[in-house]
Amino acid sequence: MKRLSKGNHRDVWNKEYKTSGHLALSSEPGEDFLKGVRFIERETGREYLNPMATALDLGCGNGRHVIYLASVYGMHGIGYDISEEAIMQARDASLQLPLKYEARSIAGDFEKIKDGSVAIALDLMTSHFLKSAEREHLRDEILRILKPGGWLIFKTFLADEDLHTKRLLRDYPADEPGAYIHPEFGVYEYVPTEEALREFYEPFFTIHKLEKSHRHLIKGKAGKRRTVSVCLQKEY
Repeated sequence: MKRLSKGNHRDVWNKEYKTSGHLALSSEPGEDFLKGVRFIERETGREYLNPMATALDLGCGNGRHVIYLASVYGMHGIGYDISEEAIMQARDASLQLPLKYEARSIAGDFEKIKDGSVAIALDLMTSHFLKSAEREHLRDEILRILKPGGWLIFKTFLADEDLHTKRLLRDYPADEPGAYIHPEFGVYEYVPTEEALREFYEPFFTIHKLEKSHRHLIKGKAGKRRTVSVCLQKEY
């Protein structure tokens, strides 16, 4: 199957945000995100959750997570998403809040964001669309913009004991290990094992909390996809 171009990838997500044809897109903050925020608050109080702090949401969609941080903690926020439709929805939902949005890929440099200026970064089911070199550059950019001791709340699919991932890697392999071409969307997706995830992040971050979803086996057959949610802290 031919991989969609970046332009078509944008078209896929614009259509999703207009119609919700494939995914159940919510305006409420996700539970894994809320768990991550509560964990950070328990560990560090309001040091990174306050009106002087800035959050960056990578793949912000309709803005639901930065809207929560701005509404509950008074934080400033920046949201990036490849979908212009998502960004329009986010702006409409963020009136009077200290939030800025940009329709762009999360690959490449974040040239508008200063070194050490972000308290919390969010990568929630987003960077798995990037290829290996792009993911490495994204990690380096997150490290650059995070304050010392700043946080990354991260969620992605998990390959370990997931029958869906095993099938997709077998039937629709991409040109990099652990990646496939999605049979419906035609886009590249990477799914790490826990070991690969730790090897990728632990030289640069401290992993404080890692929570895996259940195997979701129903009478020996695959149920929902496995995911992993992680709270990581940049070294001081």
